[in-house]
Amino acid sequence: MDIFATALTLFLIMDPLGNIPIFLSVLNNVPEKRRKPIIVREVFIALGLMLLFLFAGSSILTTLGLSTEAVAIGGGLVMMIIAIRMIFPSSGGIMSDEDIDDEPFIVPLAIPLIAGPSILATLILITEKNPQSLMKAVLALLLAWSISAIILFFSTKLYKVLGKRGLKAIERLMGMILISIAVQMLLNGFSSYMA
Repeated sequence: MDIFATALTLFLIMDPLGNIPIFLSVLNNVPEKRRKPIIVREVFIALGLMLLFLFAGSSILTTLGLSTEAVAIGGGLVMMIIAIRMIFPSSGGIMSDEDIDDEPFIVPLAIPLIAGPSILATLILITEKNPQSLMKAVLALLLAWSISAIILFFSTKLYKVLGKRGLKAIERLMGMILISIAVQMLLNGFSSYMA
């Protein structure tokens, strides 16, 4: 397992640049001094969940009676939908109107924006395919998570530097790469099932 290639894949799935506008809109009504502590809390909650799925992924699969092929195909489909939405974003927001004044906790920032179903499925597959490379997987996850956390922590400044158009362009480019990863994930799942 190549740590940097795995970290890049995980980083693309986390999509921190694409999440900046959503983070800013969700935190829009939160006082300025509370925003950074909330972001720090949410990224650590997401990390805890991702580490849980990395270490206990095979046990979760066994408990639920799922095969790795089912997770690969399901994760590939969810990743494909996320990638398509990155390329062709919808106009609807992530939170309903009644939630707009509340301080977010776990949902939607930690889950599903950072630790969504596609990254959890990917983490399970990484450990299933390479159980001997668990420490490399942990390093790859920590690397991808660290870069994502830094980007989200400085989201306000990045938004001012890149602007709305710049972020959209980067997100669409990341979506194109993610579609290729999703297709490969689906192909691997189908070919493994057929075999």
